[in-house]
Amino acid sequence: MPRTPRLREDGLIAAIDMGSNSFHLAVARLDHGELKLLEGLSEKVRLGGGLDANECLTEEIQNRALACLSRFAQHLDGIAPDRLRIVGTNALRVARNTEVFLKKAEKILHHPVEVIAGREEARLIYMGVAHTLASQSRRLIIDIGGGSTELIIGERFEPILAESTYMGCVSYTSRFFADGVISHKAMIRAKTAARQELAPLLGNYLETGWDAVVGSSGTFKAMRQVAMALGLDKGTGHLTASAVRELLRMVLKYDHISEIDLPGIKEDRKAVLPAGLAIVAALFEELGIKTMEYSDGALREGVLHDMIGGHGDDDIRDRSVVAMMARYHVDMAQAERVTATAAHLLEQTAGMLALNEDDTDLLLRAARLHEVGMAVSHTGFHKHGDYLLRYSDMAGFSQPVQTKLALLVGNHRRKIKPEHYNAIVEAGGLTLLRQCLLLRLAVLLHHSRRRESHPLVQLRTDGLRFTLTFPDGWLDSNPLLAQDLLEEIEVFSSVGTTLDVA
Repeated sequence: MPRTPRLREDGLIAAIDMGSNSFHLAVARLDHGELKLLEGLSEKVRLGGGLDANECLTEEIQNRALACLSRFAQHLDGIAPDRLRIVGTNALRVARNTEVFLKKAEKILHHPVEVIAGREEARLIYMGVAHTLASQSRRLIIDIGGGSTELIIGERFEPILAESTYMGCVSYTSRFFADGVISHKAMIRAKTAARQELAPLLGNYLETGWDAVVGSSGTFKAMRQVAMALGLDKGTGHLTASAVRELLRMVLKYDHISEIDLPGIKEDRKAVLPAGLAIVAALFEELGIKTMEYSDGALREGVLHDMIGGHGDDDIRDRSVVAMMARYHVDMAQAERVTATAAHLLEQTAGMLALNEDDTDLLLRAARLHEVGMAVSHTGFHKHGDYLLRYSDMAGFSQPVQTKLALLVGNHRRKIKPEHYNAIVEAGGLTLLRQCLLLRLAVLLHHSRRRESHPLVQLRTDGLRFTLTFPDGWLDSNPLLAQDLLEEIEVFSSVGTTLDVA
């Protein structure tokens, strides 16, 4: 049965995938917890091919990408901000001027763009395929993008093993077929590079095993279409190992990309066909793939389904938090005490501070994870927590949100240095700063780690002045907490706010 979403059923939901080869837009309607796709647009932008010698996106490629996003933006009218998600992949992960480009893109789209990590991309791709091509069997799903290739083994809607590799049809075209010349030497070099990327993964993947293989990218779609047109699929509609070998032989007969003349191949696919074929051939050979199905489901569909799941009772982000707590042996009782107090403070102040549901969820997750760094060292554990949360693979979290989570944990105690204050404001503005102050208070109130509950303190705020009120005489009997609060008053003052204690 589908999960009951918190998103209303009376509006549209949309996702944009800013890939290294193509940009995709998907608009759907939520109908009884299920997605009904209404519109899908795709444009070849080749963002990954627009990196200069300094790994910066060129002005030309930025303009092409922004023009595409301007066309996509025309289809977003009437879609609420909480029903739209825009993600960027490998090209935006590696480009040195990504932030400059994203400011231009967000101005057009009037919405933030999330640059997602490779494994998060793999998870979302798996979700897109799993919801598009139902199966009870264990499957290996492969998606060849412009700058990366994701490989995921999973069952039903649960990924078991997920990795992202640095090989894609656009990046490999730039590396091995930049002049358009097709040669045996270039093909061998491209296949060898792909094998090198796969080598560290083979042991785990072959040991885990699978019952079926599914390809979900434009590269696989194009090759399957050619194989079907030539009868190489023998009527199955699948891409087989023998068909891949035959396609490789046929492509190597051409001297230049412009000469490629195969049925079913579009003009805009020819330029990346040799590179894509080299990657496909390496995958089939190294993984021992005999036959592969195809699915139209991909990252954009996964993002849509994740938005439903992300607003439901089985949120992948909460599962990631629980996994982190278990992995780093977090004191569960203390984490829940701090979380309960944070929730109490939020209940009194969220409206005045204009904190939305995502803001409150982020704060409560930070409360559960605030001691995760103790697994490294008790000394400076907030700094270790920042590092772990910033650089760990956490399913369901985009890089910007993961950075916010790390900043909250990294600044929940001790002084907030000017550079840390700047980082907080840059990542999340005054909203993130206020979340940080609330977390600090929740942690401070449980500094003694007492099992018995504190009295329900009252907190009032207008965003600049915070007033904590305790029952009469309670602070007098808790002098250590009173001293902690005196020191915290100075911290609040250092970031332009006031803390009063009564």
